[in-house]
Amino acid sequence: MKTSFILGAVTVAGLTAGAAFAGTLDDVKARGKLNCGVSTGVPGFAEPDANGVWQGFDVAVCRAVAAAVLNDSDAIEFVPTTGKTRFTALASGEIDMLARNTTWTFSRDVDLKFEFVGVNYYDGQGFMAKADLGVSSATELDGATVCIQTGTTTELNLADFFRSNNMSYEAVPVETGSEAVTNYLAGACDVFTTDRSALAARRANFEVPTDHVVLPEIVSKEPLGPLVRHGDNNWGDVVRWTLNALITAEELGVTSGNLEEMSKGTNNPEMNRLLGSEGNLGEMLGLDAEWAKRAIAVSGNYGEIFENNIGAGTIIGLARGVNAKWTDGGLIYSPPFR
Repeated sequence: MKTSFILGAVTVAGLTAGAAFAGTLDDVKARGKLNCGVSTGVPGFAEPDANGVWQGFDVAVCRAVAAAVLNDSDAIEFVPTTGKTRFTALASGEIDMLARNTTWTFSRDVDLKFEFVGVNYYDGQGFMAKADLGVSSATELDGATVCIQTGTTTELNLADFFRSNNMSYEAVPVETGSEAVTNYLAGACDVFTTDRSALAARRANFEVPTDHVVLPEIVSKEPLGPLVRHGDNNWGDVVRWTLNALITAEELGVTSGNLEEMSKGTNNPEMNRLLGSEGNLGEMLGLDAEWAKRAIAVSGNYGEIFENNIGAGTIIGLARGVNAKWTDGGLIYSPPFR
């Protein structure tokens, strides 16, 4: 799920350097539509519903940006991307931002010339096996066949884990997460490995989830979040601070239920700056005063987005854990709005 450099750093960096994207905000406004890259489908995170409408935790970030910039959370072209295509789509300008389970790494930031605007989910790579395989730890997988999505750093983490534990494995390469699941369920591999959040999402949608076990090992750090191209700081600020607005709204207790009342003005100066009843933060971004209010109105604050798409009350059933806000001991934290 965390794309590696299948196309090569030179290729992607060259695409970025060869085009001028200094005015993405103006381009999006003129087009009247945000082009947002998403995955080909991960339950709870990004997938179309029965009517073809894209829904999910990552999709909510796209919709918040569209609302902030265009005053219309539906003014979006969702572009499904695979592990092999996502970076090329962003570098070439096919999409304006990438909002899918992509890990922030040094090479992607520095060498491939992308700008990660924040982390919306802290994750780690894990392993899922059928319960009847009889294993309780990934250290018992010597000789296993492993379904692995190509074009991802998951491949590198997998190789490192097996090497460090003096084990061997046989890779079963696939291009998409859905293909990995199909092969895994068909018995083409013993184990499926990817981000633990994605494993939980896939498992929850199996016919009998208890027939499958997510093993306890976490073998990597995977800070996931939206990204844009280097070289357009204004657009990076728009996407970054839209994400921060969702996070800060939860910190300040602004919800979808009280948003309208709070936006009339309160005795909390930061809340007023966030919602536009005082200050000129929107003007600094090239937006109007209510940009953040519109972003929050789409799906609620960060906590509401989490709980409604992937939280404990959903079929995915993920606990907040390290993705709790910082005041609750988690890692989700926004710089101040001032």
